[in-house]
Amino acid sequence: MNLPVAPPLQPMLAKRVDALPDGEGWLFEPKWDGFRVLLFRDGDEVDIQSRDQKPLGRYFPELIETLLRELPARCVLDGEIVIAKEDGLEFESLQLRLHPAASRVKLLAAELPASIVFWDVLCVEDRDLRGLPFGERRALLESLLARSRPPVHVTPATTSREIAADWFRRFEGAGLDGVMAKRLSGVYEPNKRVMLKVKHERECDCVVAGFRWHKSGEERVGSLLLGLYDDAGALHHVGVAASFTDEKRRELVGLLAPYRGEALVDHPWKEWAEHQRVPGMKSRWSQDKDLSWVPLRAELVVEVAYDHMQGTRFRHTAQFRRWRTDKPPRECTFAQLEVVAPQELAEIFAKPR
Repeated sequence: MNLPVAPPLQPMLAKRVDALPDGEGWLFEPKWDGFRVLLFRDGDEVDIQSRDQKPLGRYFPELIETLLRELPARCVLDGEIVIAKEDGLEFESLQLRLHPAASRVKLLAAELPASIVFWDVLCVEDRDLRGLPFGERRALLESLLARSRPPVHVTPATTSREIAADWFRRFEGAGLDGVMAKRLSGVYEPNKRVMLKVKHERECDCVVAGFRWHKSGEERVGSLLLGLYDDAGALHHVGVAASFTDEKRRELVGLLAPYRGEALVDHPWKEWAEHQRVPGMKSRWSQDKDLSWVPLRAELVVEVAYDHMQGTRFRHTAQFRRWRTDKPPRECTFAQLEVVAPQELAEIFAKPR
């Protein structure tokens, strides 16, 4: 590609903060829950690059056709690939699109069509725009895509902190997991955390039904496998808790040891353990990762923090808060989770003009 901003390129990143920033000079956007991408187009060539600089174009052939139709002939844009259905975004469906077989890719493109939402422009024709203030880049993006049709979209944006706070409350049920804040005066800085993100965080109590060893070996625990009971009394794997200090990982080995004895006698995940299968869905991004696990008697309860649910699972790794020795495991049910009604996405994913 003969562009002034050429691939591979690292995208600009965000750091997490507890609240929306005060003061003037900020532009707020919904935080999308999909695949972050940089889009490069030079004539008939289109390159969709993931955040970690992997090529994604082959998995989304329907987007390639659309981008050739809707975008300027030579440009670089920053955005997110999502799958939007009537009741919100579906990240799990998006993961299914990463299939190695071309025939399956073609089928999934028809069954689970993707959309792409843009929020920044880095280059148009021979102009490198990264040094311009973000406010100017945003105005140019809106002009370039003023006539674009779905599945190409420009993310909503506002300078009003009040509207952004309202988005934070209402949009979560639709799968948007927070709000972004960007300086209108800011230039585009690849691989630097200069944007801000405010994400939801809640707490719940989970059963610890197993664990995985740390990649360094059996002297440290890598993660705890978490479960919640449904109304019928079945224990579902809902995710993992990790991000422990090295000292804590070593402590967990001894703490969990008493619960390993006879763990499989009545274990709800006995079949998984006997075949060393992983509870829940395996990510296509981590096919080479060792995901074997060690079962524990379902007697320990832990309080964790999480941002939001994707179906019946934590969308991201939960954060350990404390042990709940005062709570019976059977009280760790889905009923304790805060349920947010889906926000209609029609305003964003509008019908074609």
